[in-house]
Formats: sequence, C-alpha cells, structure tokens
Amino acid sequence: MRLATLRTETGTTAARMTSDATAIALDYPDVGTLLAQDGWEELALADGAVLNPEKDHFAPVILRPGKIICVGLNYAKHIDEMGHERPDVPTLFIKFPEALIGAYDDVEVPTFNAETLDFEGELAVIVGKRARHVQEAHAAEYIAGYAVINDYTQREYQKRTQQWHQGKSLEKTAGFGPWLDTEWRPGPAITTTLEGTVMQHSPTDDLVFSPAKLIEFISHIYPLEPGDVIATGTPDGVGHARDPKRYIQNGEAVRVEIEGLGAIENTTRVQSR
Repeated sequence: MRLATLRTETGTTAARMTSDATAIALDYPDVGTLLAQDGWEELALADGAVLNPEKDHFAPVILRPGKIICVGLNYAKHIDEMGHERPDVPTLFIKFPEALIGAYDDVEVPTFNAETLDFEGELAVIVGKRARHVQEAHAAEYIAGYAVINDYTQREYQKRTQQWHQGKSLEKTAGFGPWLDTEWRPGPAITTTLEGTVMQHSPTDDLVFSPAKLIEFISHIYPLEPGDVIATGTPDGVGHARDPKRYIQNGEAVRVEIEGLGAIENTTRVQSR
C-alpha cells in the first residue's frame, strides 16, 4: 500500500495511491495524522473521492514529523570517500520540518546560502507506532514503511564545526516522498542523478546500520513516535567528495530514485533576498 499527502484546492489530504497517477482521498489531512490513529492500516483502506494528482500536488509525505533523525556515515564506500573511520555506533544529527519539500517541488535557496550545495540521496524509514527500548529483532513491526529523501547539504556550513546540523537543515531544500510504501523492503538500488548524470548508485541494504539496528539504537535514547522519520544515510558519489568537486548550480535538477519504491526530483532555484 502506498500512502501520500496530496495538495488540494482546500488544503492537503492523506491519500491511498491506486496507481502512480490516481488516488483515493482519506479522511485525514496528511499521512502523519493518519499514522497517529490506532489501526491506521485499516483506516487507510477506506473508500473516498478519486483524485488524479499532478506532480506539484505531492506534498512532503509527512508534513511536519515530530523528529527527523539523519544518519551519517552509513555506507562503507561513502565513509571512505569522506575520509572517516567506520563508526561503532550510528552517527546521528537532526533535520527540522522546515527543510522538507514535496517530491517535485523546487528547492529555494537564497544567494547567501547558494555556495557548495550538495545532494545526498537516501532511503527514509517512517515510524508507524511508538517505539521505546525496542530490540533489533522486533524493530520491523514499528516501521510503517519507506520513502525517498534527499539530505540536501550546504557543505561550507557543515564543515565550519564538528556539528553537522547547520549545513543539513536549510529551509525548503529536502525533497521527501513521493509516498510511503508499506510493502517495499530494502535491497533494490538507490540512484541519484544530477542533470541526468548518475552520481550515486548502490543497493539500499548495503548499510553499516540497518533500519532495524537504527530503531534499536535510537529508541534507547528517546522514544520514536508515529510519523517520525529516519534518513538512513547516503552512498558514495556526493559532489563534495569528487575531484573536482561538483556542487549543485542554479537551475539544476537532482533526481533520487529507489527501485520499486519511487522517485523524487527537485530543481534548485537561487533567489535574491
């Protein structure tokens, strides 16, 4: 089952996708609100109005997650290209909801933030029920499903200190969607392209810390709630690690696709402010 948050003339609505271009509206304003309900799986099967969404109708699949937890250094080749040692525990940082945009929305960056912009295609895990002190063996039952996310990064800001957050949460930069898929499982490849050129390509199960291990680790620090998002890390091939470095320029489009799950594509627009 695929669940999306769609923009309508009267606001947003959670919807069950019946194909890539058709959906059934559900009686909840967004997927996050739906996941907060007991028995959301059955509620998501309800009948409703038929929708025919265009690309610009896809809002971030979770509009305002309570937590967006990002994992750094979780693909071995990416760890090597960034010059780090393989970590013993997950490297976590936080992204705020203001960073999120829809699957096909433009990235909006003011001129003062427009240097050293980079792509990080990632698999996102979306939590389906409260998880506290969960063991890895039981973690799968706390996952509502998966989506695609771009951990869009301003490298100059990121590298100013040892704390990465300031380069990782620019307003209106992180494409997220197009939907939550409850049946998809890690394994198929993730591919990131910049202006049609493949920059990243890797199996999504080639992780140092699997989604189950991440849920175990994080839930022993603080509880995870329905609608919380875990961005699981990016493969090798980011622009900052290339020689010469390859940053995103004004008007360039980044597409992140995960086989069998979906794709997002966002064009960067530098704005004078």
